[in-house]
Parts: sequence; C-alpha cells; structure tokens
Amino acid sequence: MPNLKEYYGVTRSLIMYYGIPFRRKKMVDLYGAFVSSGGTVFDCGSHVGNRIRAFRDLGAQVIGIEPQDHLMKLLQRWYGNDPHVVLEQCGVGSKPGLGTMLTSSKTPTVTTFSAEWIDLVRKDKRFQNINWDDTAEVPLKTLDQLIAQHGIPDFCKIDVEGFEYEVLQGLSYPLKALSFEYIPVARSEALRCLDYLDGLGSYSYNWSLVETMKFQEEDWVCSGRMKTILNDMPIEQGSGDIYAKLLP
Repeated sequence: MPNLKEYYGVTRSLIMYYGIPFRRKKMVDLYGAFVSSGGTVFDCGSHVGNRIRAFRDLGAQVIGIEPQDHLMKLLQRWYGNDPHVVLEQCGVGSKPGLGTMLTSSKTPTVTTFSAEWIDLVRKDKRFQNINWDDTAEVPLKTLDQLIAQHGIPDFCKIDVEGFEYEVLQGLSYPLKALSFEYIPVARSEALRCLDYLDGLGSYSYNWSLVETMKFQEEDWVCSGRMKTILNDMPIEQGSGDIYAKLLP
C-alpha cells in the first residue's frame, strides 16, 4: 500500500500532468506527427499515464512500461481494461536482468536506475532538496525484447531519468521515430544518446522544452547541430525532450 509520501508524490504528479488546460490537445498535436491510428507506441516510463491517454486519442496500440509498483496499480486501474493498452511492470535497460531502482517517494518523477545521474543533477539547485529514500530490485527488459513481444513501434518515448543511454543500448536497429529526455546539468547522457543513434541510422532532430509540447526548431537539424544546441544550454533552462526521426 502506498505510504503518505507516495500519496503526496502521486497527487503532485496528477496535478502536474493532468491539471494544466490544453496540454492534452498540444500533446496529441505533437505526437500526431509520428503516430497514426492502428500504429504501435512504446511509452518507456509511463508514470501516471498522461502520454498513454494522448497516444490512445490518436488510435494507437500502447505498450506502457512503468517499474514503480504504486504507479502501475494506478495505470492498471485507469487503462487495464483497454484492449489497446498493454502494461509492462519493469524497467528498460541495456540487457535483461535485475536493476536497482532508486526511489523518491515524494517526487516519483525523478525515480531512476542511475546513481551517476543523481550525482550530476544534485549540482542543480532544483534537485538539492530531493531525497532518494528507498531502493527496490526490479526486472529489466531490453527494447529488442519488447519489440520481439509487441512488434516494432512507430514511436518510442523514453523518459527514464538519466537511464536513456542504457535503454538505447538495448536496441540493435533504428526505429522510425523516438524521443528521449535531456537535462542540461546531465547533458552528457543526452550526448551519448545522440552518438548511439548516429550509429544505428541517419536521423534528424528537434527538441522541446519541458512539457511545452512545442518544437523549438522550425526545421529539423542534424546530429552535430543538436549537440551544439545541447552544449549551449544553460543549466537553469531546465529539462526537455529530444525527438529523432529516421531519414528516408
């Protein structure tokens, strides 16, 4: 059963992700560039499921992946009866096995599998009062395994708090489109992701500031330009998402 800190954390997330007017429409408009009715989406790090809702609005089959037990219970309550949503309670990594999940009960959005990432983000004053107060051993699957189970996704959203590079290392061939989170204070993780994608295929890139659901570049850019944009970001700018689409 969730404790009081977990109830606080989940309530905070629900307000943050479901309580802002027009965000749902913006999300559908943005993801509509990648997802069409009948397509498949992987949602790695589903959290409280607001992306699942947007992907379902677009008519997609959604594979929702979330390792936190109390969040998975919420997802099962809301989406478990939808035949077009499959919920996987696990983490995603570079190889199958067990991973140590570092949990923040009051701030579940920053629960992570990466102790290195925690050390990096603590250099940002916004993270200095966050307490990762518990750990849990949870199963990990790779993207290749998930593809073998559920098919190749049209789009893969990766939001796993500093474990994005590990997730991509479990993918052995290019996907048509995907996104992964970045944070300037830990930009090295995002730069490694770009290098890995360059090794898989030829991609163009765009990016959005945290939860704005708006591309920042009028035209999609090459990997080198995306790296320059990342390196030029001030720490105080905050996090966001990088989008990649495979060139024809």
